[in-house]
Amino acid sequence: MSGIIVHEWLSPAGGSENVFEVIARTFPDAERWCLWNDAGERFQPVNETLLARTPLRGNKAAALPFMPSVWRHLPARDADWVLTSSHLFAHHARFGGPARDVPKLVYAHTPARYIWVPELDGRGGSLSARAIAASLKPLDRRRAQEPAAIAANSRFIADRIADTWQRDAEVIYPPVSVDRFMREQHLTDAEQAQLDALPDDFVLGFSRFVPYKRLEAAIDTGRVADLPVVLAGSGPDEGRLREIAERTYPGRVTFVHHPSNALLIAILRRAALLVFAPIEDFGIIPVEAMAAGTPVLANAIGGAVESVIDGVTGAHVHEWRSDAELRSAVERATTASAQACVDRAAEFGVDVFERRIAEFVDRHTTGTA
Repeated sequence: MSGIIVHEWLSPAGGSENVFEVIARTFPDAERWCLWNDAGERFQPVNETLLARTPLRGNKAAALPFMPSVWRHLPARDADWVLTSSHLFAHHARFGGPARDVPKLVYAHTPARYIWVPELDGRGGSLSARAIAASLKPLDRRRAQEPAAIAANSRFIADRIADTWQRDAEVIYPPVSVDRFMREQHLTDAEQAQLDALPDDFVLGFSRFVPYKRLEAAIDTGRVADLPVVLAGSGPDEGRLREIAERTYPGRVTFVHHPSNALLIAILRRAALLVFAPIEDFGIIPVEAMAAGTPVLANAIGGAVESVIDGVTGAHVHEWRSDAELRSAVERATTASAQACVDRAAEFGVDVFERRIAEFVDRHTTGTA
């Protein structure tokens, strides 16, 4: 059976792009479509919509009002199914020709956050954004009735789909390249020197340095646990984080700027625990940490609570500002065995996703499992 795979726009790197890459590999004969492709050769061959030939290319905010219409006027194609990887409007996709009436399936990273949950997305807070969202909600919900089936990347998102789109969704967790986090890394001399300069035992926070990642929670956790803290990454929030570190935990916080993949894996393998405080749709980083054998303190709200098992591979935290709760969470997390963490991470491997997404498409297009 021939198919078509649809994604929003393609960037050089990103979590949804990683999912699209695995989907494309799972269905190598499927045609590929996106609004525009800024990822070079990574996903080729891939078709772009007419937006790619306009000045709106790459300008997501300016192009957004036109996206629903563009997705509804895709060219004629002959296919047996369409699978959309959607976090904004890709699930609106409709082709002309024979492909117009074939089963459409959706892998949903989330319903558009700035429309449906603006409190979790800074882009949705302005008056203009709220006005646009009010007009787009009925359309978005109506288009979400078209798919033959929807898969969500977590139970957290499946619940959001039920609330917003009023549809049921099964859960297929996104693919995580866990194997490479389970192996010792070959480091350059400079990377080894960076690793050797770190404490033997520490609390780790890793992500882009932006406010919603809440990396200050790692500083608080280290203070409560009387452990040094390592913050790995880079971004515009570094100044604020340094001020917090100096004010609340002076001399105990080390910043590692933009570590390479190999160095990051080595840091993860050495850390006593990873702190993951943001509310994420799923959360790849906690799974990567567990694959390295490291337990995780995860936010009790969000997708990470589905991968981290409280008391087994880490702990769930409800109130990050409570020293007592942080202390209890650290005690539970540090009793976790490295093997339990690795075994849990393996359940989210790429091979698991490939099998489940193939079964999902087959079940809803041929009626077999």
